[in-house]
Amino acid sequence: MSDLAIETIGTGKQPLVLIHGWAMHGGIFAPLVRALSNDFSLHVVDLPGHGHSRDSALPLDPAAVCRALRGRIPPGALWVGWSMGGLFALEATRDAMLAPRALSLLSSTPRFVQAPDWPQGMPAAQFDAFEQALGTDYRATVERFLALEVLGDIHAQTDLRALRHEIFARGTPDPAKLREGLGLLARTDLREALQAVVLPTLWVAGRRDRVVPPEAQRLAAASMPQARYLELPRAAHAGFIGHPDAVAAALRDLTDRKP
Repeated sequence: MSDLAIETIGTGKQPLVLIHGWAMHGGIFAPLVRALSNDFSLHVVDLPGHGHSRDSALPLDPAAVCRALRGRIPPGALWVGWSMGGLFALEATRDAMLAPRALSLLSSTPRFVQAPDWPQGMPAAQFDAFEQALGTDYRATVERFLALEVLGDIHAQTDLRALRHEIFARGTPDPAKLREGLGLLARTDLREALQAVVLPTLWVAGRRDRVVPPEAQRLAAASMPQARYLELPRAAHAGFIGHPDAVAAALRDLTDRKP
């Protein structure tokens, strides 16, 4: 049996899977869960090394996690991935046993780090400095990342308090898994793979996102055959915290679209 922690919440028939981002856990989705619990059966996953899955032996690898979720997540679910979690949600589209019905990426991107043909990512030098700082003082590094996630949002102070409350609410994340997560973000490039995803897909960006530029998400949506793009004008990277009703409405609309 998989040692991944999955919390199931909600009274709706349609299954929905929530995958969190780097250094966080499923509890961060609390505002969105409240907004969706009457409409969906929510399956909130803690990734390996995070939250209630802190002691999981699984690597922080999308393919390994998706294999571990077979039989625990019903087929035909809407998969929602925030930030790094988007890489896991995209991997689920390749798994015939999981067979998602639709897909939503919240402030995510197919490539997190810049390349000569991808200026929409984080500069490599900035990413490397962040990785080095993690090895020196991971708590302080995570705190700085939380501040970056809400920077620019109209609800920035409220959102930051929510993030700080949640991040250690299920214990501290495993530093080794945090480094694995940065390695995953550094090496992953799914731009070409997006063209093969034929599910109804929604990319939700915050116009004030300082982690993943909205343009990266707009370009990703444009490269997919059944994708659309939604931009929240006053949101930053964790827009589902301060703007849960807008995100929830978009997800409900997505499930109403025919596969």
